[in-house]
Amino acid sequence: MRKVLYVAVLSCFAVTLPAGAEDKPEAPATSARAQRAQQWSPYKQVEQPAVPSVKEARWARTPVDRFVLAKLEAAGIKPSGDTDRATFIRRATLDVWGVIPTPDEVAAFVNDKSPDAYEKLVDRLLASPRYGERQARRWLDLARYADSAGFTNDETRANMWRYRDYVIKAFNEDKPYNTFIREQIAGDELWPERQDALIATGFLRSYADDSNSRNLVQKKYQNTTDMVDTVGTVFLASSVECARCHNHKIDKISQKEYFQLQAFFSNAAASDTIALKDKSEHDVAYEKAYAKWEEATKETRDKIAALLAPIRKVGEEYHLGRFTPATREALAKRDNPEQATPAERWVINRYLTTNYTDVAVTSSYLRDETSLKETREKLQALTDELKKWDNIKPGKGSDKISGITDLGADPAPTHLLFSGIDDRPLEEVQPGIPALFNATGEKLDITALPNSTGRRSALANWLASERNPLTARVFANRVWSHYFGKGVIETVSDFGRAGTKPTHPELLDYLADNFVRNGWSPKKLHREILLSSVYRQNSAPREDVVKADPENKLLAVFPRQRLDAEQIRDSLLAASGQLDDTVGGPAVFPPVPSTLKVPGRFWSVDKDPREHNRRSIYVFTRRSVPYPMLETFDMASSQKVHSKRAITTSPLQALTLFNNDLVFKWSQNLAGRVIQEAGSDPAKQLDRLYQIVYSRSPDRFEKNTLLAFLDRQEAVLREQLASANNGKFAVAVPVGLKTTQAQSAEPLRLAAFVDLTHTLVNSNEFAYRY
Repeated sequence: MRKVLYVAVLSCFAVTLPAGAEDKPEAPATSARAQRAQQWSPYKQVEQPAVPSVKEARWARTPVDRFVLAKLEAAGIKPSGDTDRATFIRRATLDVWGVIPTPDEVAAFVNDKSPDAYEKLVDRLLASPRYGERQARRWLDLARYADSAGFTNDETRANMWRYRDYVIKAFNEDKPYNTFIREQIAGDELWPERQDALIATGFLRSYADDSNSRNLVQKKYQNTTDMVDTVGTVFLASSVECARCHNHKIDKISQKEYFQLQAFFSNAAASDTIALKDKSEHDVAYEKAYAKWEEATKETRDKIAALLAPIRKVGEEYHLGRFTPATREALAKRDNPEQATPAERWVINRYLTTNYTDVAVTSSYLRDETSLKETREKLQALTDELKKWDNIKPGKGSDKISGITDLGADPAPTHLLFSGIDDRPLEEVQPGIPALFNATGEKLDITALPNSTGRRSALANWLASERNPLTARVFANRVWSHYFGKGVIETVSDFGRAGTKPTHPELLDYLADNFVRNGWSPKKLHREILLSSVYRQNSAPREDVVKADPENKLLAVFPRQRLDAEQIRDSLLAASGQLDDTVGGPAVFPPVPSTLKVPGRFWSVDKDPREHNRRSIYVFTRRSVPYPMLETFDMASSQKVHSKRAITTSPLQALTLFNNDLVFKWSQNLAGRVIQEAGSDPAKQLDRLYQIVYSRSPDRFEKNTLLAFLDRQEAVLREQLASANNGKFAVAVPVGLKTTQAQSAEPLRLAAFVDLTHTLVNSNEFAYRY
């Protein structure tokens, strides 16, 4: 069996440097290349670097390899040889698709003797819809994506799945990354007629939010802050939020410059009621089901409306009494919005677009007013009557879009705030880019549009400019980290002084420059890395590398990685033959452990069993109730930008794979699949099992060991049967066998084989890629 190296990953949230440490000069460089590396800065405009000369030029298949090899040769280290083809296709398929390959796919690649076999494999992987699903999952980590709002009520956001599907489609279509940026930051301003561009602004909309907030003036500040901080982290790899309360203590970003960034979003407001024009089959089905529910409940809903109509106005005034004075002052103009200032207009919009039903608005008044006991009782009876129709009300889907809109061409003022306190405004500031990020000194062209300020368009165009020093570098570095576990700059979301220094700065510039030259094509960037010799290396540990480069920063050995949560679940489903390949649509609710006690409105398991086996990217992301299996294996937190998955090793992970009912069920399906495909010969069954789970065949020692295990386990089960009360003993047998196969086999032998398959999917070799 293969040995696995466990690596602990530590995350640092802040670094305090000794006085003057940031200005401490480094040791003198010993070569021209080292001098250039010392002068390298992520804030300088990207220039095409010269591809270095190397001694072992035959090893280099791409320019990427020459940059890596030059560092290795300078350190006196040789790169590792190529891994075998079976390992390579498993590695590449997991990296590009997020799921293990089939035995037939492995065999086809291993036996392909054509000179372009690797190119054909990589092109096939990049052309599959699974590529988009895998890359989208990584992007959604950055977008703090969730299907619910978070906080106490954690309401469902019924429209957010459209943004998830937009991201999947964008990657599958190889949408230029600069267009991808523009759509997500200002799609509503740049292309208001395009539905996909409106959906794209779900990137900004994805922040966690509290519908119960009573200080809507402060809420505007909080939401705007989230957008600014997210843009800084995702696109600029910069902790701009450090400058909200004071001048950045490490990077040269002033507090004023931070609020100049906020000014770009001064009129940006969330909307969950954007009209849906182009309807899919999901939307049509939802509308039909909802119309059926509306028809069935119309009489009851009309009775509720009539019951509450007499107290609606006084009830709302009572409800508004819970808001802060500044919020109430703005809301007093809600019937005359033309009298409101731009900032007050945001508060009014927030209140009117929050889902305040008649029942919600009058609830506190009904509860506190003692004279309304009879009304409360009638309302309760009608509410109970309404619930009787819940079985026909669609549990998911929608007929709207969630995104960002701009509240007019007149911008709300943005002020520098004393210590970042929202009610301590100082001078007013205008939109601007921090000088640290704008080495070329570009002036932004901000042009007001008919219904918006045009500010976000200007920001989006700057972010997507080839002259921006950070955008291409940051994305190229993230893609590199997906394949090698670490970026060229390990702190993928912090290129500043508190982050790590690049191991291969010229390589990063080559990747970024080539990325832009290739039309900002993500697929071409992925392709070059996948076809490089450095990616093709084997992962066998080497003592010389451990001594010379203990952290493997120079990549003389391919780094092994534990699969992430979605890869583990999806690969278990694929191995069992149960994975449903349906792409897109509303999020699904697979079964959860019976010990997870949550209200039905938070997690209602889908009635259609096919939905249970969809890929993990489609599992409903409830901020307050993460899907247990994914959470155990370090799924991304949706509370804020999640830059890099943690890799932990805990007993709970082993217990989840060993004791989880679903994993055992999938093991039964896997056992049934193996017997169906391999027949009754135990040796052939083991070959097929290994081919499915590990993408290889077992060696002689492994095969003999496992055959002996089957004999022992069958004997153990037979002993348990003999000692069972009344001679009754339940065993788990493979699922999916033909009747003749089930009848001709010994049940205890079949049960022992299920235990064997369950054991193999619990192994390190299954949970790691090499």
